[in-house]
Amino acid sequence: MNDKNKKAIWALIQSRGDFLSNKLSPHPSHPNGRNPYAHICSLIKLHFGCSYKEVKDERLVELVKFIEGLKD
Repeated sequence: MNDKNKKAIWALIQSRGDFLSNKLSPHPSHPNGRNPYAHICSLIKLHFGCSYKEVKDERLVELVKFIEGLKD
C-alpha cells in the first residue's frame, strides 16, 4: 500500500477506534480496558491475513468497508 493510502487508513482506524472506545467488552487480560485501535488492527490481520499496511491497494475499498462495518 502506498503512503497516502496508509495515512488515510490509519485516520479511519483512529476514527472507528474513537467510536469503539469504552464500548468493547471487558476482558481479564486487559484490566485497564481494551485498546480499540489495537483491536481493529488485530481484526484486520485476522480477516486479511496481514497488517493494514500490507493490504494491497487493489483491496483498499474492501478494507475501508471492513473497517467502517466494525461495530464492537
